[in-house]
Amino acid sequence: MQHDIRHRDTRRCLLAASLALGAAATAHAAGTLTVCTEASPDGFDIAQYESAVTNDAAGRTIYDQLLSFKPGTTEIRPGLAEKWDISADGLVYTFQLRKGVKFHTTPWFKPTRDFNADDVVWSINRVNDKKHPAHGVAKNGYVYWEGMGMSSLIKSVEKVNDHTVRITLTRPEAPFLADMAMEAIGSIYSAEYGEQLQKAGKLGDINTQPVGSGPFVFQSYQKDAVIRYNANPAYWGGVPKIDKLIFAITLDPNVRVQRLKAGECLVGTNMKAETAGTFDKDPNVQIVRNNPLLTEYIAPNTKRKFLSDKRFREALWLALDKKTYIQAVYGGHASPAASFLPPSMWGHDKTLLNRHDPKKAEQLVKASGYDGTELAIFTRIGGSIDAKRAAELMQADWAKVGIKARVQMIEWGEMLKRTGKGEHDITFLRWAGDNGDPDNFFSTNLACAAVEGGGNKSQWCNKQFDELIDLARKTTDPKKRNDLYMKAQRVLYDDVGTIPLVYPVYMTAVNKRVSGYIPSPFTHNDFRHVSLK
Repeated sequence: MQHDIRHRDTRRCLLAASLALGAAATAHAAGTLTVCTEASPDGFDIAQYESAVTNDAAGRTIYDQLLSFKPGTTEIRPGLAEKWDISADGLVYTFQLRKGVKFHTTPWFKPTRDFNADDVVWSINRVNDKKHPAHGVAKNGYVYWEGMGMSSLIKSVEKVNDHTVRITLTRPEAPFLADMAMEAIGSIYSAEYGEQLQKAGKLGDINTQPVGSGPFVFQSYQKDAVIRYNANPAYWGGVPKIDKLIFAITLDPNVRVQRLKAGECLVGTNMKAETAGTFDKDPNVQIVRNNPLLTEYIAPNTKRKFLSDKRFREALWLALDKKTYIQAVYGGHASPAASFLPPSMWGHDKTLLNRHDPKKAEQLVKASGYDGTELAIFTRIGGSIDAKRAAELMQADWAKVGIKARVQMIEWGEMLKRTGKGEHDITFLRWAGDNGDPDNFFSTNLACAAVEGGGNKSQWCNKQFDELIDLARKTTDPKKRNDLYMKAQRVLYDDVGTIPLVYPVYMTAVNKRVSGYIPSPFTHNDFRHVSLK
């Protein structure tokens, strides 16, 4: 899942956020958890989006998924489905659904029934079937769904009875259960609410007035300022231990530090590495560090002139001084990457070596026929890193080997759209895995199908690579899958389909009043088990 952040003037941001929060910003009511988040969500219809901040704002709060992950792990466990059976040929999955699950009651919707099989059928068909009446509500499509090839995978979704659903696949798919625990894939909506919106001609409201069955009930959103939730008193997994959850959208990382030190926020997500040291002597706030399934990478648009040449892409990699980059951008809190798969992911090929040879890079630039055309580096405004500084370091390294580049700063959501359409020359992003399977890295970001879906920012399509990851998805034997992913990494490495940059350390600031916060291997923030001292 793509990581994002935005930036504004420090004092303007602080004033806007403080006014929006009101009394809750300075005095925590009993059971109110205020979280300083780094960016605004794209919306609240999680199926439409791929950014981590949207996932936190919707996928981990408002919605439940068919399956789930044990907190802090990649271990699959029941969610809205209590148990499941798989046919011998691996094509038919039968899910037994949980009884007594309540959808949220809000000013815009009052459910008349509990969750049942109709909701699962509606939710999956809505994204999978282009003829579904609610399919077109996603103006930019379903990036994650298409990128993972779900449309070609799911043959049918059938209601067996009120509490049993049968999903038939077109091919065996080893990661399928893990996919059903992913927020952008496995989240279940209220079919009754969807039908209500359809009748009223307001299907777009699904993105602004969401209804789920998750631990928190959406209350309101003030754009670029604050999101408010109440605990779901009827939550099947146990009522959350906090009464209210507030996301204080604090775009400037320095303001986040100020607000955490002042106790206005009790959690700060995706903290900048250089700000982490400011809490070393703070008796009230600690920095929780973990090494999640996270890779920062450069996506060269392989459909563009010069960038379509493997020699030129290799030159881009060889020219990079990652040692300096890690110190300047991450304050040393990262390690150089050679594989697109992070070291904490099974299947990671540790034999792949980072490339750094400026002299060879200069030779390859000349051999590629590069004529001095200036290339645009698309980068987001702000970030958990200083994206402008990061891009300028790349620009300087490439200039040393004869490559001209300019830095183009773009708002995060717009950048994802434009790079998804291939409007860039070069961009760089961070991808956090969402299901503990290598397929989530490869299919979503590098498969041929993900080019059309908008997830493959490199626009790279390699038949041999596609065949390897397709076979890995169909293979159930763990060792054979591991071997196939090792081969796929080698193909990607040799053809320089993307340029892995670094494996960052992920940092979250947590006030000592907060108990039960568990860092996620997916970089998600889940507050359903958190309590306050």
